Amino acid sequence: MAEAAPDLRFDLVVATVDRTAPLDALLASLEAQTHRGFRLVVVDQNTDDRVANLLAAHPDLEVLHLRSARGLSRARNTALPELTADLVAFPDDDCLYPADLLERVARRFADDPGLDGLTGRAVAADGSADRSWAPDAAVLDPENLWNRVISFAIFLRRGLVERVGAFDERLGLGAGSLWSSGEEVEYVLRALRSGARVEYDPAVTVTHARKHYTGEELRAVGLRDGASVGWMLRRHGYGARTTARMLLRPVGGIGASLVRGDVTRASFHAATLLGRVRGYLGAPSS
Repeated sequence: MAEAAPDLRFDLVVATVDRTAPLDALLASLEAQTHRGFRLVVVDQNTDDRVANLLAAHPDLEVLHLRSARGLSRARNTALPELTADLVAFPDDDCLYPADLLERVARRFADDPGLDGLTGRAVAADGSADRSWAPDAAVLDPENLWNRVISFAIFLRRGLVERVGAFDERLGLGAGSLWSSGEEVEYVLRALRSGARVEYDPAVTVTHARKHYTGEELRAVGLRDGASVGWMLRRHGYGARTTARMLLRPVGGIGASLVRGDVTRASFHAATLLGRVRGYLGAPSS
């Protein structure tokens, strides 16, 4: 028999550093949730009391306030031993949850006891989404997850989290490495390889402002994210065909951008290619 959605509880793990107004907006969006069965697990990486002061202004939220050293994966790992809920999510400290999000996700898990995880996509405040997101729903596998996973739109059963274990602290913002992103993709990849059934549903959306980068910042993102992809390709033993496809895909982006006369995007794709090669060469092979 399926569980009743109101009986499913969430632990929402929020790592936060340096932000005040965006975190306040997230807290307000959580107060508006139609599904009330959740606890906010805030992992505070600030050295001041800004987060404690914000939390005090939202007394209706059930909160566990933790502290950790800087680093996104470190922060999430600090929270993992404290989790007690049925479902676990990892909202960013600058995203917004639609008011019915937790209700819809809880219902999805309640109706499908064999579902281990659910991923969605990011949308801007106007509801638009980046073209890189896959438009079709899918059961995730190691080949198709690349454009179907983002940390703040991942929902996992706690039993799966306990099976997969800690985030790899060599990945993620603040890791101090070349491959300082992609920790959530690597986490879901390990979940899939443990036998989990995780589905992607593009109708599950979380609001997150689209970032606008200068040319130099865009190249830095290409290097960082590319390095993380290369790292995962080698670390997780992807075959020659997939590795070649992922390493060479930016070449097509370079060519298409140059045809359009967009030198900035061509430079981004070139940085992505360089990052993927560097990440692949720098990753452990097992």
